[in-house]
Amino acid sequence: MIQEFKDLGISIEILKVIKNEAFTTPTEIQKKTIPLILKGNDVIASSATGSGKTLAFSCGIIQNCTKKTGIQSLILCPTRELADQVAGSIRLFSTYHQLKIACVYGGVPINFQIKKLKTADIVIGTPGRVLDHIARKTLKLAGVKTLILDEADRLVDMGFLPEVEKIIHQCPMDRQTLLYTATLSDRITDLAKRHMRKPITVAVDLNVDPKLLKQVYYSVDRNMKFSLLVKLLKEKKEGRVMVFCNCKRFCTSIAKNLRDNDIPAEEIHGDLIQKRRSAILKKFFANEFRVLVCTDVAARGLHIPDVTHVYNYDVPQDSRQYIHRIGRTARAGAEGLAVTILTNRDIDYFRKVRRENATEIVQKKLPELKKLNLIAEKSMNHTSPKKMYGRRRKSDDNDDREDKGQNFRQGRTYKTFTHRKPSLAHAKRNKEQGKKINNRGKKSGGRRFNRS
Repeated sequence: MIQEFKDLGISIEILKVIKNEAFTTPTEIQKKTIPLILKGNDVIASSATGSGKTLAFSCGIIQNCTKKTGIQSLILCPTRELADQVAGSIRLFSTYHQLKIACVYGGVPINFQIKKLKTADIVIGTPGRVLDHIARKTLKLAGVKTLILDEADRLVDMGFLPEVEKIIHQCPMDRQTLLYTATLSDRITDLAKRHMRKPITVAVDLNVDPKLLKQVYYSVDRNMKFSLLVKLLKEKKEGRVMVFCNCKRFCTSIAKNLRDNDIPAEEIHGDLIQKRRSAILKKFFANEFRVLVCTDVAARGLHIPDVTHVYNYDVPQDSRQYIHRIGRTARAGAEGLAVTILTNRDIDYFRKVRRENATEIVQKKLPELKKLNLIAEKSMNHTSPKKMYGRRRKSDDNDDREDKGQNFRQGRTYKTFTHRKPSLAHAKRNKEQGKKINNRGKKSGGRRFNRS
């Protein structure tokens, strides 16, 4: 029976890193998948966020790569943050193998990525930017030995399936394919049938111990919802906290209002530029603030340790997201608390969560509350997704759809422009020259007129 990492067939170089990082015992997903991956099998692994899957597939691709022989492994991730985190983990585990790692995603300049791809052995990226590089011929996948779809169900849910299949067709037929997912849906099964060779399915139970995770909910009026959140956060002043909202505009509003009530908080969602998102996560890891207000983009894939409290400010419309949210806490033998704030608007979604996940969520008595004024989002100079990208997106499942859009694949970018009044100098000069613009866009010496 496998009890230690050395029993899994991992190379001495990777074992050194594992020892340096103080990893003692392999997780269930690592025990079951690492030997299969090292043998070259295609694997479908179903496991929760935080189960150690990154180390599991890293061992295989690192040991099968030979440096300075071109791109040999490709990892597709649904979000930029996950891609960045996976890249960091692989760099760590390949310390003694000295492999070159390139991470490509949208929202950042492309030229630096092009330079990195020239010498890369392993590439991690989001589907939109990977296709962009393929179209530019800066990324060639003819030498790929291993293809990994990380958080495959999330890739499908976000609408990346067509892009993923285009990328798969660019890879050699005799490759090894590894598919990691939290849920095994029919669409995931169909994807595996089309693109995998006799895959071995490995399923691991949820990585949250129900004995250590306490789940409660409060039923409250809508106008007292924020007041309850502030009350609960001020009662529990220790620990790392995540507050989940369904919409990006709520994240911005809630985070600002928490700061106004002397609670250190920052928000993270898809409308923030990548540099800002990375900086916020870095501060959160360094405990520079204790409350992270986020959309479901932060509920999947990201490794955020030592989260003690999870608050569902909005009940998720997809019941599966509830499990992913509460999965941020009660890890590695630590206790955790998941709190849901329930209003009349959320009752149907909440019933669905309880029915489909068969979880025990205890109702708590509502404490005495003082009404707090919540500053409206519109008064905070917030730029809407419609203004930024020309359309309003239905939910934050599309946080990284800018990686997918056709215009972004062609390397185009968008900026928000405002019309400004001409300066006095320009007005005076135009008056002196007697030149004005008529309705047809032509210059004339007289007043504006319509031609009939």
